[in-house]
Amino acid sequence: MVAAAVYAAVGTNRLRSVEGMGFATSRNPPTFENAARVVADAVADLPEPPEGPVVAERGEFYEEPDVRVEQFLGPSFKYVESIAERKTVQAAHHAAYAARKLFL
Repeated sequence: MVAAAVYAAVGTNRLRSVEGMGFATSRNPPTFENAARVVADAVADLPEPPEGPVVAERGEFYEEPDVRVEQFLGPSFKYVESIAERKTVQAAHHAAYAARKLFL
């Protein structure tokens, strides 16, 4: 697995700027716990800790409740709610896919 974390400034419906990216990899099987750990490692790899919540799509954590995901990612986590958050998650997906291609 390859995970990318994007630290971005966002408006209500668009991504304003990308402030940093973090990456992490894992060779463990894709269970909820392993996916949450590799994402937590990617968030820890960011140049600065995020000021806002960590945001992800529900499918990335097997639709587990946000309270359970928060146990791995820190004090503030939520699932995508706004268009800007969805675009930021898309940027992380593109970054993770590009990193995966480089590793293979």
